[in-house]
Amino acid sequence: MAENKTQPTDASVEDFLDAAMPAQRRDDGKALDAIFREVTGAVPVMWGPSMVGYGSFRYVSPANPRTRGDWPKAGFSPRKAQLSIYGLKDLPEGAALLPALGKYTEGMGCVYVRKLDDIDLHVLRRLIAIAASRGDDPEPAPTTG
Repeated sequence: MAENKTQPTDASVEDFLDAAMPAQRRDDGKALDAIFREVTGAVPVMWGPSMVGYGSFRYVSPANPRTRGDWPKAGFSPRKAQLSIYGLKDLPEGAALLPALGKYTEGMGCVYVRKLDDIDLHVLRRLIAIAASRGDDPEPAPTTG
């Protein structure tokens, strides 16, 4: 059975965020962490070397039901060029609310934001809450961006 390459690790979320560059990305990453913790109530976990995830769910690939894995319900990565935020558009309710977020672009499975000042943090909180509401039953695989 094929497993996802991105798996939870024991790496320190705090150390990862402290090392984010440039300084604006580090500050925004720490602010996002506080928002995600508040909204989800989950303790963050590093997924692979660069994604901070909150909660997890089991998925089944619609293309191949033998492909299963775990994935964060919501998460982000403070990448050098922009913030990548995961889980916001995976569910229909989130996809419908996404246009109200503010200034962003979309990848296959994520939303890219240059800086937190470009988006409505109230809408972001609602989107995170929607993502965190996923059940524990196997769902179709998320797209990755």
